[in-house]
Amino acid sequence: MSRTVFVNGEYVAEEQAHISVFDRGFLFADAVYEVTAVLNRKLVDFTQHMERLDRSLSELAMAQPVSTDELRAIHHELIARNDVDEGLIYLQISRGAADRDFAFPDEDTEPTLVLFTQVRAVADTPAARTGIRVITVPDKRWGRRDIKTVQLLYPSLAKMEAKRAGADDAWMVDEQGITEGTSNNAYIVLADGRIITRQLSHDILPGITRRSVLRCVNDMQLTLEERAFSLDEARSATEAFFTSATGFVMPVVEIDGHTIGHGKPGPITNRLREIYIQDARDNAE
Repeated sequence: MSRTVFVNGEYVAEEQAHISVFDRGFLFADAVYEVTAVLNRKLVDFTQHMERLDRSLSELAMAQPVSTDELRAIHHELIARNDVDEGLIYLQISRGAADRDFAFPDEDTEPTLVLFTQVRAVADTPAARTGIRVITVPDKRWGRRDIKTVQLLYPSLAKMEAKRAGADDAWMVDEQGITEGTSNNAYIVLADGRIITRQLSHDILPGITRRSVLRCVNDMQLTLEERAFSLDEARSATEAFFTSATGFVMPVVEIDGHTIGHGKPGPITNRLREIYIQDARDNAE
């Protein structure tokens, strides 16, 4: 049975879903997106995702086609229509369809709004039990990585480079050190228990799961340092992990073929994942 998706005000079968060939999301990647996890048919960190969506739209002077309450209702309708107990909901807003021109179209151009579901396990996955392997690649993305746009070609190339190397993902590196993963925020845990992650700036995406996990770090009374960290620091760390809406807290056990810690998920990472998932279940809406 095909999925029901949402396109510009209508719920339609995925085979019948269409947007214009002139849509600027298709022609220019002139679009933003959010991905919200679903646990027990409820939305994880939904309000925070919508706050970031509003910020992304504002940074690109793009109109919000519907209210947050309407988006919440659409999310829940898609959960019901597609019988999603656990998985993800993808939301994308483009500037809309207009004749191809680098300059933005008139302000009365209607934005394009698309949402669809993906049924998949997010709370209990094999990767969370064994950990993943990453490689590092130069960070060649554009300078406004803090805006969640659909300009994901370079992260896709980095992901494919990781696959060709027999790894699961790639962490990107600039002149200051590791920035983030292809679709996640990166962390290391030092021998003294300090957790290090890159500070917020235009260099990284302000992750919603990142925000929630840092609150868990504070609740656990762990020491956090928001700063750049080098590849050498990462290789000498006792633990490493990443956070994302699709992976929650995911242990990293190998970087560029170098084993991290004992080569298995560490106690701090496991505890953070456990606490985050419980908090997500308790506060999902």
